[in-house]
Amino acid sequence: MADSYLSSTTSFSNIRPLPRDHHYDSTLALMRDPYRYIARQCDLLGADIFETRLILHEAVCMRGAEAAALFYDSTAFQRQGALPLRLQRTLFGRGGVQTMDGEAHQRRKRLFLDLMSQENIDALGEIFEQQLLKAFGRWRAEPQLVLYEGLKEVLTRSVCAWAGVPLLESEIDLRKQQLSALYETAGAIGLKHWQGRWARVKAEQWAADWVERVRAGTDEVPQGSPLHAIATQCNAEGRLLDKRVAAVEVINLLRPTVAVAVYLLFEAHALEQLPGLEARLLNGGSVFRDGFVNEVRRFYPFFPSVMAVARHDVAWQGYVIPKGWRAVLDLYGTCHDPRIWQEPETFRPERFKDWRDNGFSLIPQGGGQHAGGHRCAGEWVTLELMKRFARLLCERLEYEVPPQDLQLDMTHLPALPRSRIIIRQIGLRN
Repeated sequence: MADSYLSSTTSFSNIRPLPRDHHYDSTLALMRDPYRYIARQCDLLGADIFETRLILHEAVCMRGAEAAALFYDSTAFQRQGALPLRLQRTLFGRGGVQTMDGEAHQRRKRLFLDLMSQENIDALGEIFEQQLLKAFGRWRAEPQLVLYEGLKEVLTRSVCAWAGVPLLESEIDLRKQQLSALYETAGAIGLKHWQGRWARVKAEQWAADWVERVRAGTDEVPQGSPLHAIATQCNAEGRLLDKRVAAVEVINLLRPTVAVAVYLLFEAHALEQLPGLEARLLNGGSVFRDGFVNEVRRFYPFFPSVMAVARHDVAWQGYVIPKGWRAVLDLYGTCHDPRIWQEPETFRPERFKDWRDNGFSLIPQGGGQHAGGHRCAGEWVTLELMKRFARLLCERLEYEVPPQDLQLDMTHLPALPRSRIIIRQIGLRN
């Protein structure tokens, strides 16, 4: 945890200067190597924190479990003002729960936590399993398929059915592409960034239309569904959420679920790359399957880092992070920190057999507590869908993986296999 916190009037006489990155501005260097840059610089500088500039703003980059414990202390850091506008206009949307702090954040977060009941998670898992088996039945006729695209389609169908969002067969591909563009273009520049912004605009218009219909009393959306709950949510003053903000939160329910396709693809990648792993999954029971799912999330690269802003001058490990500076926490580097994980570059599901989560070591979807903090409320959904997919991969799904480029593109966000895993000879075991 943090050593102590300082006010803006504290003397700096006994404070060590922050280690400094050699770049005047590290934005381009970070974009070229988004998953490994922070950890490499920390190793080079011999510290878990260093000073730099990002998009010409003063910032610190941090890695490790102790850094995560500091980062997720809401008395030290806030989310408001942390996210660059380009991320708000693609990945998160403006006015959503991820950009809020304090009581307003806790109130909005409770909406999502209430939707994450075990009953709801199980229901989504059942829908996903049914949709996946149906899809594999349809794909039998295909000479080959890009598995990643197929998984995104299955998840789009599943989450919309679960959330109560009506979806015509003719619009499934459009909504899949819009929802996936929001996270696939999060780190993009140029044309791809603008494509992501346009996808955000159109997806929010679609969601806002359904919010309006719910408020007008349509019978197309069942009461008690997640869409109905968001559309009828009130703010602290007792007024319905602004229609645009409600649309953002609908998308914040749909988009992360479609993004689970990345983790599902990583599961398939692990099984293809590691001989004998399928047999161990098949025979190892639920304990090994749980370890496999957590190891996929630890080992593979999804989002590399998260941002916050120092509320005041914050002291940590003899350094001071000045008030108003951005802090960037290295998620991938923390999940690969050799001080936490023995042989971190080796895929070892058994490392989780007797593991106890402290909230700050395994942080692919954020750290700390779900309730009241900024750890992703959808983490439970991710785990449920991954466990079901792992079981089905071993027990029901059949396909062949022809020769292709399965190397992870570590310059891309997220760092997918270059081929997105092409499969053929698709079928189902009885």
